Amino acid sequence: MSDGEGFVRVATLGELEDDTPKRVELEGVPVALVRTEGEVFAVNDICSHANVSLSEGEVEDCQIECWLHGSSFDLRTGKPSGLPATRPIPVYPVRIEGEGPDAAVLVSVTQES
Repeated sequence: MSDGEGFVRVATLGELEDDTPKRVELEGVPVALVRTEGEVFAVNDICSHANVSLSEGEVEDCQIECWLHGSSFDLRTGKPSGLPATRPIPVYPVRIEGEGPDAAVLVSVTQES
């Protein structure tokens, strides 16, 4: 359910493992949620080079790697760090409400950050 600003609760902090992407769908948009380096990021789950799920890839150094061809995308900006991908992926704002493992993770796909 949206909070009026487009943010929707998608998980709790406790449901997100460090450096392990989790795929969710918001308003028909596939989103990869990633908890890494003490923050939570939300990016479009589809690689801009090939139509494959990024949430099936690896996370390292605040980047998510496409498992098919090896392109990596910065979780903060969505920009690819190398070929074959040349186009960035959308990055969505994340809000955390509460504290500890039960804190709510909210994402808005109606606005890109």
